Order: sequence, then structure tokens, then C-alpha cells
Amino acid sequence: MTQRKGGKQGFASMDQAKQRDIASKGGQSVPAAKRSFAQDPALAAEAGRKGGQAVQAGDRSFSRDRSLAASAGRKGGQATHGRAANRGAEAEEQG
Repeated sequence: MTQRKGGKQGFASMDQAKQRDIASKGGQSVPAAKRSFAQDPALAAEAGRKGGQAVQAGDRSFSRDRSLAASAGRKGGQATHGRAANRGAEAEEQG
């Protein structure tokens, strides 16, 4: 196998624009109605139930440790809000 760009190969060796283009095609292959859980809370709930049923009760760490679940939710919220704040700052710098 030949390696390119700092030892990377395959998808990782492609420039970011090409990676984004390829990755976006995966999202476009899903019908718009099913693309986002934010648009359909019932669909999100159904998917969550299926995921929960797929894991044995003893392996469900969040159901056994609510503080772990709260910590994960907090961390996700901070990451999401942090990205939004960064996008706003970047837009101001470019504007």
C-alpha cells in the first residue's frame, strides 16, 4: 500500500474538501424526513428505545449510575454550546 500526506492513506489522505463532499453524500442518501432526529422527536424516541433494548440490563451504565448520565449530558451540552460560540466568534472575525 502506498502512503501519502504524512503517512496517511485512503480517506484520511484526501484533502478536507473532498472528505466533506464524500461524507455529505451519505447524509443525502437518507430521506429528509428521517435525516434529523431534531425534526422528529418520535423517531428519536423510537431509536433510543431500540438502542436501549439492544443492550443487556446489566450493561446499561447510565441506568445504574444517574450521576454518570448527568455528567455525560452536561459534557455534551458544553461541547455543543462551545462549538456554537466558536462559530459565532469565527463569523465575527471574518465579517
